[in-house]
Amino acid sequence: PPLRVLLLIDSGAEGQLLLQELRRAKMPIEYTTARNQHELVRELESFSPQVVLADFPMRHFDGMAALALAREHAPEVPFLFVSGTIGEEHAIRAFREGAADYVLKGNLRRLPRAINLALEGAKERAAGIKAARKLTKERERVASIVASLPDVVWSADYESHQILYVSPKVEEIFGVSTQAFQERPDLWFELIHPEDKIVVLEAWRGLHAGARFDLEYRIRRKDGTERWIHDRGRLIRSPSGEPERVDRVARDVSIEAEQRQRMARMLRVRDLIGSINSALIRVRKRDALFEEVCRVVVSVGGLRGARVAMVSPAAESLVWSACAGAQSLPAAETGGPAVQALISRLLHIGAPAVWNDLGSEPDEALKSLLAPEGALAAAAFPLRVEGRTAAFLALYSSQPGYFDDEEIEVFRDLSANLELALELIAKQEKLDYLALYDPLTGLPNRTLLREHLAQALETARRDQSKLALMLFDIERFKSMNDAFGQHAGDRMLQHTAGGVRAAAGDIQYAAHLGGDVFAIMMPHLHDAVNVATILRERAERILETPFLIDGRELRLQIKAGIAMFPDDATDADTLFRNAEAALKKAKQTGDRYLLYAPQINARVAERLELEHALRGAIERREFILHYQPKIELETRRIIGLEALVRWQRPGVGLVLPGTLIAVLEETGMITDLGPWVIEEAMATYRSWRDRGMPAPRIAVNVSPLQLRQPEFTRHLQSEMDKMPAPCGLEIEVTESLLMQDMEAATRKLGEVREMGVGVSLDDFGTGYSSLARLARLPVDTLKIDRAFIQGMTDHPDDTSIVTAIISLGHTLHRTVIAEGVELEEQARLLRLLRCEQIQGNVFSPAIPREKVEALLSVH
Repeated sequence: PPLRVLLLIDSGAEGQLLLQELRRAKMPIEYTTARNQHELVRELESFSPQVVLADFPMRHFDGMAALALAREHAPEVPFLFVSGTIGEEHAIRAFREGAADYVLKGNLRRLPRAINLALEGAKERAAGIKAARKLTKERERVASIVASLPDVVWSADYESHQILYVSPKVEEIFGVSTQAFQERPDLWFELIHPEDKIVVLEAWRGLHAGARFDLEYRIRRKDGTERWIHDRGRLIRSPSGEPERVDRVARDVSIEAEQRQRMARMLRVRDLIGSINSALIRVRKRDALFEEVCRVVVSVGGLRGARVAMVSPAAESLVWSACAGAQSLPAAETGGPAVQALISRLLHIGAPAVWNDLGSEPDEALKSLLAPEGALAAAAFPLRVEGRTAAFLALYSSQPGYFDDEEIEVFRDLSANLELALELIAKQEKLDYLALYDPLTGLPNRTLLREHLAQALETARRDQSKLALMLFDIERFKSMNDAFGQHAGDRMLQHTAGGVRAAAGDIQYAAHLGGDVFAIMMPHLHDAVNVATILRERAERILETPFLIDGRELRLQIKAGIAMFPDDATDADTLFRNAEAALKKAKQTGDRYLLYAPQINARVAERLELEHALRGAIERREFILHYQPKIELETRRIIGLEALVRWQRPGVGLVLPGTLIAVLEETGMITDLGPWVIEEAMATYRSWRDRGMPAPRIAVNVSPLQLRQPEFTRHLQSEMDKMPAPCGLEIEVTESLLMQDMEAATRKLGEVREMGVGVSLDDFGTGYSSLARLARLPVDTLKIDRAFIQGMTDHPDDTSIVTAIISLGHTLHRTVIAEGVELEEQARLLRLLRCEQIQGNVFSPAIPREKVEALLSVH
């Protein structure tokens, strides 16, 4: 395309010369002219010339003014002066103000080449301007991107560490201006947290050695706040491989760090709770549990230390019992007025106490109590057992402010779980104590005595020594107990227990076997001849202090039986039985102290063996119930059952009551067996009703000893509360029982009837009760004794008695039942006498539960 040329020349002839020279150089030309300022501006805008040729002196305005206008309106268009009068000074000025070249009119042959050079220069300048503009835009874009990043971007000189660039984000994250960073290259290191400076310095040195720089650290800003920074950097090298600068990107990761810390804390808390709960389930000893809890709190929970302190009974001091962590336990007991005051405050608060800045705590007592070395925060959590603060769990942390609300809530829950475990341990210890010790006297019971006796016998075998076991009871104890009351009797037993403990020397050699019977072991004997002397000395020590009651002094006396190892027995059970046999013999003969001998009455030994077997049978529940039906004479239907105890004796078989009941009542074991019989009968009745079977009322015999127990009615009510009404229970009491204490028996039987339990008067006709008393008795049924029934068909007197009892029962509106009916003739006679019910083998003997169910299904 032709070159567009704008001519600023006053003379048209000179302009033609210029054009002619350009054409001669074979340059296609399109031109226009301008002679003043207005035309120049117009042509620059409308013609858009590619080059401007101007004379220096012109009539309407000079060349420098034209140059200024051209630079203003078309700065990219080359401006050349063509003049014969421009001097060196004006030429230099023209070049400074933007002229591309100047050509003398006397050397116009140079004009084409000057124009080409000017055009090439303009093209290069245009390209440079374009590139500069592009670079500026790129820089602006990069700066905008960097400014929008959440990171601080910076670059520093490798040698001088001078900051070459730092992004504006540094003000938000580091809290200082970009100018401050550029002025002080060491400012960044000053802001690093003191605890992290060593790690950062090592990483920085590693970066300069060619290692990777990528780590998290904390900074402490000028306003005191702390932030976590994730900093990454790399070493930039020159083309020759020399280190040139360090470029880095730093991001504020405080939120992420806090979340990680929270997550780590949650995991730690979860592991802590799991470990503590595992310890609570696994460990059953108080001290071992405290040790395990302290260990877990430190190893899993991450605390610096933990201690457990027991509160003294007087609540005046703490006794440290377990610890874990850097510190050791202080003195066995921590006391002093200041500490006691602090303990009193903690006990009064009864809630967790927290000290998150022990370093500034002014209370010296608190520091001495709760601040082991290195601990900057502490918390004390009270452990309450059975309504009182029994211990404190003290926790320590090397981090001030550690115990925030979440931590306190976690350890509060752990303390609650620990309290529950301590309560269970206390209850278990109490149960263990009750299982092995007599709660009234504090002496070992029969079970523990057997263990101690077995151990002592093993020692005696090794030492080839002798051992004596003495059992004794207090003479006339029952009479004194009846005369002065049960409370006085308990005090008498406690008084005797104190003497027994003193005489035995070691509590493991003494025992209270129940009632007024005590035992003492005398080990390490070498001569049986001296046993009597030793026995008298021990007895004197037991009874050396008189017993005072109501200001009266009572001198107690004892009877004792002694068995020797190995002369009388070589095992604990036999030695025990032989000592009991000797005691029984002493009570029969009136001897004060009696040594066992084989010729002791065999019946006594047999009775003792039976007592031992029965005691074990009760513990092992070797008893079952058989049931004898009660029959309505008119319809021959089963309208009731009597539960009778049977003993399934191992190696013997089924044993009928016979003499068992007498032994059970004499030894008091009936009070252990009786409640089970009631529970079993009620459970059977409930089972039949639940299965939809016809369930008749079940009668249970209650002994005089049972009925006199204060908790009899309470236990009966407790069993009835376990099942819906009716209870289906009836109790049978003997007429002779009522004659012993008519008023008390009448009151208690009245309470039983109010519960909905039937009452039957057994063995009626043998107790000589008056009609007046009989009328007031709260009974439903009169049960004619079997002795009258068996003789009524042969002896008219017995028939008369039976007739009178039946008439009396009807008069008093009581149901009458005849027991022991063996013959059909007896049943027919009883029906004629209008007896309502019978019981006996004429219908069915006492049979097991399964056979009773078969009978009930057909009746």
